[in-house]
Amino acid sequence: MTFATATRPDFAAEPESERRKARRRPIQMRDTGFDRVFMVGVYLLLTTFLLIVLVPLINIVASSFSSPAAVSGGRVFLRPVDFTFNGYRAVLSNSAILTGFGNSLFYVVVGTLISLALTVMIAYPLSRSDLVGRRALIGGVLFTMLFSGGLIPTYMVVRSLGMLDTRWAMTIPAALGAWQVLIAMTYFRSSIPGELYEAAQLDGASDLRFLWSVVLPLSKPLLAVIALMYGIGQWNQYFSALIYLRSEDLYPLQLVLRNILILNNNSGGMDLANQLQREQLADLMKFSLIVVSTVPVMLVYPFVARHFTKGVMIGSVKG
Repeated sequence: MTFATATRPDFAAEPESERRKARRRPIQMRDTGFDRVFMVGVYLLLTTFLLIVLVPLINIVASSFSSPAAVSGGRVFLRPVDFTFNGYRAVLSNSAILTGFGNSLFYVVVGTLISLALTVMIAYPLSRSDLVGRRALIGGVLFTMLFSGGLIPTYMVVRSLGMLDTRWAMTIPAALGAWQVLIAMTYFRSSIPGELYEAAQLDGASDLRFLWSVVLPLSKPLLAVIALMYGIGQWNQYFSALIYLRSEDLYPLQLVLRNILILNNNSGGMDLANQLQREQLADLMKFSLIVVSTVPVMLVYPFVARHFTKGVMIGSVKG
């Protein structure tokens, strides 16, 4: 008597290359009508947010290249009206603009380097589990995120240190950010394996040598993101300059732009025609000044943006 046996495919006889392709092949998910409606809603929402951001930006750029009369009359929307460079000529003809631009570059470069050094110096030790008193120190960092000394005590500290009306008043008091320290600390804990430190110890490397030769080269995305955060903060710094600085030669660009707008709006003692012309030029200069102050950040951001997601998400999710 013979029994019929069910045949089944011989997986062992399947070529290895075919099995690898099968493992790499993505799982095909069924596309339902609800999924399509959901994705349409997502794209509509993202398009709306894009227009909310993009339309005012285009309007500012178009207004900066339009005539003063067109800007004051509200005739500019997305295209320049009576194309002209009068706004940029009026802005760049003021020598204080170039001085403020150079001061802002100094504050951004020097302040960002100081902030990066301080952030790494405190974040890396806090990321080490063998640090004595680590929890108390982390608690102190978190405490500064919720409570601060206040404006008057901070001003008194800056004055007692002799930093009033100096460049250091713009770089030292706000050099360290608790949020950036926590991001860097979590990044070091999640992205720097402990085996690397053990291997470095076996090779006789000190902690400083390990930090300089291993940790920092592996943390370039994090450093780029933190540098971007500190750099934008330094570039937009306005209130600190208003409080700590008295010499106009030390004013950053943001404070210089404010003073120019105030002087252009202060048109007392003029006849009606000159006053109207000056007010129109002041309206045009507002848009030109916005473009001048934002172009440097917009030029730098694309070079750092590719590191932004990796640097922030690794440091904030895996920890």
